[in-house]
Amino acid sequence: MHTKVIKSIDVESVRKQFPILSVTVHKKPLVYLDNAATTQKPLSVIDSMDKFYREYNSNIHRGVHKLSQLSTSKYEKSRQTIQGFIKAAEPEEIIFTKGTTESINLVAYSYGLINLTKDDEILISHMEHHANIVPWQILCQKTGAVLKVIPINDNGELIMEEFYKLLSHKTKIVSIVHISNSLGTINPIKEIIDAAHAVDAVVLIDAAQSVHHASINVQELNPDFLVFSGHKVYGPTGIGVLYGKRAIFDTMPPYQTGGDMIKSVSFEKTIFNDLPQKFEAGTTNIAGAIGLAKSLEFIDSLGIENIAAYEANLLNYATEKLSQIEQLKIIGTAAHKSAVLSFVLDCAHPHDIGTLLDMEGVAVRTGQHCTEPLMKRFGVPATTRASFAVYNTYEEIDVLYNSVLKVIKLFS
Repeated sequence: MHTKVIKSIDVESVRKQFPILSVTVHKKPLVYLDNAATTQKPLSVIDSMDKFYREYNSNIHRGVHKLSQLSTSKYEKSRQTIQGFIKAAEPEEIIFTKGTTESINLVAYSYGLINLTKDDEILISHMEHHANIVPWQILCQKTGAVLKVIPINDNGELIMEEFYKLLSHKTKIVSIVHISNSLGTINPIKEIIDAAHAVDAVVLIDAAQSVHHASINVQELNPDFLVFSGHKVYGPTGIGVLYGKRAIFDTMPPYQTGGDMIKSVSFEKTIFNDLPQKFEAGTTNIAGAIGLAKSLEFIDSLGIENIAAYEANLLNYATEKLSQIEQLKIIGTAAHKSAVLSFVLDCAHPHDIGTLLDMEGVAVRTGQHCTEPLMKRFGVPATTRASFAVYNTYEEIDVLYNSVLKVIKLFS
């Protein structure tokens, strides 16, 4: 059996590629631990987008002039890069969207409206982000279908026995997060996909928090849809990906109309374009697509397995370090976790913690993390969340630890 050799990450070399990491905040070196909200961008991403606007900015697919030809070529090459990154069968299975939220909405409205009825059920989990809850609620309101929720245990893990009880031939869609943005829990998506397919349900995987932390091969995993956002994977904002199987995409009507998704229009009839343009109405985020491809090339340059190993060590170190603080409780203690450490303190509200950590130069996220049902499940109003990326260091975790101690001293 082939075993991948894990190589150590030269984190100082990596950090030099991110200019923002050298700034100061409140006269303190920036310690950026809000990566689950958005990651910072390497020079290769910044430069590629700068080059687009400086040297060949133009619209795609229609112009016969040199700039348009170059812009179109770069845009479609980016699609191929993304296809290769997640091992899709063909570039036409990659749809550019604004992000994870739009990708899920596209599936809910396009696939869901023509395939679900009042006798059907949609299955999600208790740890979903709002973007993987609300579109399905609205779809249920429009079709009469029923939304069901897989419960979780006190560690923040799916209760798989309950999943199997909820799964039935009424289940038409299973939409599940791969890695929880609030807890860091890694869900057993291969098992879920296989079980859902056994009852003829289609599966959407929300990979917004996973595609840059774990290797994903959609042909091996076999989801019907997979979604992620550019800005979470060291890429730009306003660009994301919807992967889908061609056989399913071909049955789905356009989500939005106008512009590039049209092949022919008369006042009597419109003929829609082929994949992938069928789902890319109007002028898309061309520079964003080019920047996104560069961000995935950056990940490839380090190796996703190497990144995952390094981040696992960071998470273990942070967990061990912060667990030494008696007044601190970690929310989310799954056996399989990735790059996220959420916690509460007895003495202070998360918003106060976040404000005081910021004065030390430490950027963390506080609040409900767009997972309000999950916060209620754990009986907390919010958490403080430190989330890690490949450019973070053990020394930064020490700064977080010492800053938390200062917060406790201030409020005690």
